[in-house]
Amino acid sequence: MAYDGKFVITAVPAEQRPMPRVELCELKGIGHPDSICDGVAEAASRALGAEYLRAYGQVQHFNVDKALLIGGQSLPRFGGGKIVSPMRLILAGPVSPLPDADVGEVVRQAAHGYLSTALRCNPDLFLIELAIRPGSASLRRVLSQDSSTRLANDTSFGAGYAPYSPLDRAVLALSRILRSSDFRMRFPAAGDDFKVMGVRADLNLSFTIALAFVDRQVTSVSEYFEMKIEMVRYLQETLALSCDIALNMLDASTAGDESGIYLTVTGLSAEQGDDGQVGRGNRLCGLITPGQVMSLEAAAGKNPVVHVGKIYNALSLEMARAICTEVHGIVKASVQILSTVGRPIREPGLVAIEVITTGGFSDGIKRKVEEVAGRCLGRVDQLSERLIRGEISVF
Repeated sequence: MAYDGKFVITAVPAEQRPMPRVELCELKGIGHPDSICDGVAEAASRALGAEYLRAYGQVQHFNVDKALLIGGQSLPRFGGGKIVSPMRLILAGPVSPLPDADVGEVVRQAAHGYLSTALRCNPDLFLIELAIRPGSASLRRVLSQDSSTRLANDTSFGAGYAPYSPLDRAVLALSRILRSSDFRMRFPAAGDDFKVMGVRADLNLSFTIALAFVDRQVTSVSEYFEMKIEMVRYLQETLALSCDIALNMLDASTAGDESGIYLTVTGLSAEQGDDGQVGRGNRLCGLITPGQVMSLEAAAGKNPVVHVGKIYNALSLEMARAICTEVHGIVKASVQILSTVGRPIREPGLVAIEVITTGGFSDGIKRKVEEVAGRCLGRVDQLSERLIRGEISVF
């Protein structure tokens, strides 16, 4: 079913929208405390969605998008330290029961399984605590309909843009390098917890990276700083861009021991009291981009069938990409989709699209934009299925 409501389309000639002088872009790596919360919450969401489909034939009401990571305490030492107190991971949210399984155990196993596969430390260092319970009857009602009339369970909006800017692509490329098997083989001291902050000032690119080191792979302060130099050299050569890269700027070489450098037992800052929370990390596009349209909704852990805070963010991103790919003369698209609680998800309250064009914006191009956007909206059910299967990353 194509969307038959009204699109609000704004076209701006490329020459009237020059590149801003300054651009910021941030990415939190897989082991960052906020990313851990996002990953665990989304793993629980996918597991619940699959279990509800198995037991009921359709997804039931749930949301597990509230997760809090409470940092532990550790004593890192050259050659290998120890964990003094474990990290606590609390998941909360309303969930519907299962007729033949413990829904809490489904959530717990999904969380533990994610920690086991995503991180290289012992998952048992996380104490998983659940605060799940049934949700309100009024919100459960939005899932009592068949798929053609599913209702939005919130008044919210999703936002997405395309394509990625050169700075965006550079930050993503640095993240891929830091997670690559080659980087990890060359630098076994590199942990899973990292953050990349990218800045473009006019045409100048600079990146600041925080990367946890694993203590058992480091023998001394001097070796640590030698590793840093080699890492920066490798990153610059592999990225192959003219840029400045700074690594672990809080390090103090004068300390002479472990206390002045970013050394950890597990490769995670969470072991040393750094807390995390769902929704404080990467947006659904995988980045934090304050200069682009973006929603503050936490997509991870939300219901993939009726929660527009998740669905419309994924839909906005895919719609923007489709418009840029399929409509000639459009070099950038920004999409915002507004929902109203209780209205069918296929009938958003507003679809606002801004396109940056080259060569004008005719009625024919406008109709093509509407056609592409309407087709994306008509595939919202398939998008929900892809979210359940984990085919769409949400952070």
